[in-house]
Amino acid sequence: MDWKELAYEVLNGKEITYEEALTILLTPDKQLLELLHGAYIIRRHYYGNKVKLNKIKNVKSGICPENCSYCSQSSISKAPIEKYTMLSKEEILAGAKQAYDMKIGTYCIVASGRGPSNREIETVAAAVKEIKERYPLTICTCLGILKPEQAVKLKEAGVDRYNHNINTSERHHPEITTSHTYQDRIHTVERVKQAGISPCSGIIVGMKEKKEDVVDMAFSLKALDADSIPVNFLNAISGTPLEGTKELNPRYCLKVLAMMRFVNPSKEIRVAGGREVNLRSLQPLGLYPANSIFVGDYLTTEGQADSADLRMLEDLGFEIDFNYQFVSTR
Repeated sequence: MDWKELAYEVLNGKEITYEEALTILLTPDKQLLELLHGAYIIRRHYYGNKVKLNKIKNVKSGICPENCSYCSQSSISKAPIEKYTMLSKEEILAGAKQAYDMKIGTYCIVASGRGPSNREIETVAAAVKEIKERYPLTICTCLGILKPEQAVKLKEAGVDRYNHNINTSERHHPEITTSHTYQDRIHTVERVKQAGISPCSGIIVGMKEKKEDVVDMAFSLKALDADSIPVNFLNAISGTPLEGTKELNPRYCLKVLAMMRFVNPSKEIRVAGGREVNLRSLQPLGLYPANSIFVGDYLTTEGQADSADLRMLEDLGFEIDFNYQFVSTR
């Protein structure tokens, strides 16, 4: 496969086929650099050398009734994590100030649980209103399964983006959780879109799925028209059912990112959780297909030091897209 030629075809309007996407994941390692070059042609067309930075604030930890097998916060997890109820408005505001001071463009307010209570929605909405008055940040919330009226409330408060990952393919979903359905996740993304909020939805790779499942995820997100696609690589946490799972290597992770770029050429592709432990020394190469990363810690696991991320971007010659302010066209 001539990846450079395919990249230009994509820029001219071609939508790659399922078979071509699967071929990307099956690319021999000796062709990896050519594949990344093709993905970079597409990434550069839409985003140049700019990188969007995102920071998570875990505003509610643990206390979740769901049985997701990858998650340290689930009801079946034995991982020794910190557990607490919804933080105060002031604590959420403090996280926004920290993100602004670090020149991070997107502040992600994340809470554990199946879905938010109306009281939790009120707390988050009040915090978002004040954040918007103080800082030029893009605000993304991730609070679980939403009711339609809750989505409207978040939109009215000023939420720009809502994250609700599909996580895996519809076929593989029952192997990962049985406490909610794949369609429950799809419905939440659709409710967010109907409320006029930008949809963010991504995946977790490395949960004993097949390569065909990964391709299915890419095309499902294309069908959902997700504006932002976080690609997580499983960081198997001790105490969870997937403890000890180690299916990934850095080269395959790069192929997944490249495939996501070819399938969803104009979308924000974010290297998300698990990049440090799975991409390892090849982390910089992930930003040739991707144009966005999380900075700092994740929900219950540590990330790479902020200074290391900033040095990586400087070494690559990439520019931080701090002034990025998402405006929904929906």
